[in-house]
Amino acid sequence: MSALLTVEGLRKSYGEKVVLDDVSLSVDQHDVICLIGSSGSGKSTLLRCLNLLEDIDDGIITFDGQEISDPRVDARALRSRIGMVFQAYNLFPHLTVLENCTLAPRKVHGVRRPEAEERARELLARFGLADQAAKHPDQLSGGQQQRAALVRALCTNPTLLLLDEITAALDPELVGEVLEIVRAEASAGMTMVLATHEMAFARDVATSVCFLHEGRILEQGPPSQIFTDPREERTRQFLARVL
Repeated sequence: MSALLTVEGLRKSYGEKVVLDDVSLSVDQHDVICLIGSSGSGKSTLLRCLNLLEDIDDGIITFDGQEISDPRVDARALRSRIGMVFQAYNLFPHLTVLENCTLAPRKVHGVRRPEAEERARELLARFGLADQAAKHPDQLSGGQQQRAALVRALCTNPTLLLLDEITAALDPELVGEVLEIVRAEASAGMTMVLATHEMAFARDVATSVCFLHEGRILEQGPPSQIFTDPREERTRQFLARVL
């Protein structure tokens, strides 16, 4: 079976600064790929390129058999199949939680309001937010907002979920509740690529870990190998600092 997502020779720069340099990656269905590395190593930019939020300078990205790096690709249609959750939640402040969660299914997928609301309420209940549906984002805690952002992404039934440092802005006591949702989705078979600083979580949940350094995937392997016997000296230095 061919990979769900492949990246070949991806290059991205901002002016003179090269942010991604010859990145190649393969993601099979039900994989959980964790991107680790120092801030500025290219993790977030890679995720944004996968969702066509950034133009790439070179390389090929293929998703479900289609070359999505082709500039003629309908980015909006693609994003209806690739969900993304950001570090800063990015919920619409003028909409309620329920409205945030049903907007894309209704406007992009053409789902009727009753069906969209039923799906959203099921997910909100599953993630402990049933009583928050009528509230606006600024009435929620950070952990609740990030859980709502996850629900919003899942409401479109994405084929692939991209998570960009989703616990980085949370107070430490709220991190666990958000990671528990991600863990449950991974157990249910959701295909994910996520950038994270949570090494224990990556060790437990990832099918593969990629260590990024200066815009390159310097080392990739199963968590058991990356965390206990990394091959690259730079990987060892990074892990010694963060573990």
